[in-house]
Amino acid sequence: MDDTLERRAEARRDEEVRTLSAPRIRHGLAARALFAVMDLVYGRAASLVKFRVLEVIARVPYQAWENVGYVAITHTYRDPDAPSRIFGAVSESRAQQDNEQWHLLLLEELCARRGARETWLLHRAIPQLLAMFYYHLSWLLYVLHPAWSYALNRDFEDHAEREYMAFVAAHPELEHEPFASRYEAEYGRYLSVADLLRQIALDEREHKLESEARIPSPRFGLEVAQR
Repeated sequence: MDDTLERRAEARRDEEVRTLSAPRIRHGLAARALFAVMDLVYGRAASLVKFRVLEVIARVPYQAWENVGYVAITHTYRDPDAPSRIFGAVSESRAQQDNEQWHLLLLEELCARRGARETWLLHRAIPQLLAMFYYHLSWLLYVLHPAWSYALNRDFEDHAEREYMAFVAAHPELEHEPFASRYEAEYGRYLSVADLLRQIALDEREHKLESEARIPSPRFGLEVAQR
């Protein structure tokens, strides 16, 4: 067994305990409504299929922020400082979006390997509708007041982090299921499926903290985009 992989896996186990022992934050109304819809449609219990739906939705705030950023650059390109500042935010949003994309592909792979039973309506159409609604909500909030959009994403990512860690804790058999994926070169190697899911949870934590850090002083908003 690779000692480095084992050390990293052990560190992720410690982070699981940290996540599940941390006090819950109070989520905003929009986030609570989204979680309620998810529970109504897919059940309250966490599952890999439900996680895949979450990952379809998780990418879209970053897409919305990226698009607003490019519009802002179009309106400020004559300013020597604003475009580079805005493009920094665009680049960050794209990196976060790419990370969420790997989560989606990995969850799709796990669900396919298990032969999960699915329907077109529940597992293809509804996730796309939820993602479309969440995209426009994130975009609108960002245009009106960026901190609102960042706060919504913080709540979403906080929920995802805790759900992943709780799922791993509730399914100890995942510790003994080896991780094998066509995406290892891009996302990395892990000792087990449990180890992989913990890493996804830690990615969500990182996104949560990044959004939280933007709330007091978002980089740009309506006043920049409309110059």
